Amino acid sequence: MKFVLFVVALLVLLWLIKGSVARRVRPPSARGPAEEPPQPMVACLQCGLHLPRHEALPGRGGVFCGEAHRAEYERSHPGA
Repeated sequence: MKFVLFVVALLVLLWLIKGSVARRVRPPSARGPAEEPPQPMVACLQCGLHLPRHEALPGRGGVFCGEAHRAEYERSHPGA
């Protein structure tokens, strides 16, 4: 009888260990959406705000955080 209880306890212990390992190690598809890689940052020429390059607006002389800063810079620097 002791042997049967020992085997049952061993099987339960193995089952618990297997379940905890399976919860820790998930396939990549089950982890959720992949994060985007870091984007290069640029500074607005007018105010110095740093923003990702793909969000910056190009203009004469550099990049800007918005249309208002681009227009203000181009108005104050007509030859740039």
